[in-house]
Amino acid sequence: MKNTALTQVHESLGAKMVPFAGYNMPVSYEGVNMEHETVRKALGVFDVSHMGEFLIKGPKALELIQKVSSNDASKLTIGKAQYSYLPNETGGIVDDLIIYQIKEDTYLLVVNASNIDKDWAHISNYNETIGAEMRNISEDYSLLAIQGPKAVEAMQSLSSHNLANIKFYNFIVGDFAGIEHVIISATGYTGSGGFEIYCKNTEVEQVWNKVLEAGSSYGIKPIGLAARDTLRLEMGYCLYGNDIDDTTSPLEAGLGWVTKFTKDFVNSEALAKEKARGAERKLVAFELDERGIPRQGYDIVDGQGKKIGVVTSGTMSPSLTKGIGLGYVPKIFSELGSKINIQVRKNALPATVVKLPFYKS
Repeated sequence: MKNTALTQVHESLGAKMVPFAGYNMPVSYEGVNMEHETVRKALGVFDVSHMGEFLIKGPKALELIQKVSSNDASKLTIGKAQYSYLPNETGGIVDDLIIYQIKEDTYLLVVNASNIDKDWAHISNYNETIGAEMRNISEDYSLLAIQGPKAVEAMQSLSSHNLANIKFYNFIVGDFAGIEHVIISATGYTGSGGFEIYCKNTEVEQVWNKVLEAGSSYGIKPIGLAARDTLRLEMGYCLYGNDIDDTTSPLEAGLGWVTKFTKDFVNSEALAKEKARGAERKLVAFELDERGIPRQGYDIVDGQGKKIGVVTSGTMSPSLTKGIGLGYVPKIFSELGSKINIQVRKNALPATVVKLPFYKS
């Protein structure tokens, strides 16, 4: 089990620690509902240093990224970030990721913790004929997510840069919490605004302490992975391993918006044919019409009790106080307002297909 640079800090704060993606991670401090509400109404700080970071550099860097990723990275400029995914050769998804353009020929790829080795092997395989410079810096860097509507105001004292000027999916490299050359990125996984801070492992404890100090009068709290999951699900953000994986079609998963057929990329020809045919099933969002909690792996059934799909993510929404979830169903059940049923133990609970996000600020 790997530790982040802040593991001892979390333990000293009384965090409940669990194994996650090979790391010893804080799942909660005070309880998921309280932590969830803190992020929605004020701000919280997450240690997400288990995420992976790859540097792709040199004159061939863009060529490699264009080959392995679905989105059009040529549209990036220095200071901009882009959501994308790595398609595999069989119609599924190796991983989803964020791509940052740091310099003219330098890109940072941020990947999921559970997929670091798999992603590195996949990209390296295609780089054999391209020849970009690749560095896996995952073990050297930490990542903090400072999320919530008060994040900009609370964190401004920690930087000489105007944080309010960093637009969504943009970033700067600047001073933060007494450290120079920190990536301050207006990205996140909660839907409540804020920043993600990339710094070296040797610097992160100082950053963490100063973030908590600066945010203390704004109600900041450390937040665990359980609330991170309920926050992202209320926005309908996919979680790799639940909603998308090596076997799921990115087009069925609703990732057509980051699938750019204006370029050649891994499996692009087959995906273009799939798009032309039309998806046979779709990842839909649903709300339960009655009290209950849908969980990952529960069957989705039609009015006659016949299985038509499976719940990929589900929870009791702390913001909406109702059961919400995502799941794949045949296209005929995917229209907004469609009625489906979630098999919760012996009961088939009625649910309605709804538009994302579940939570609207």
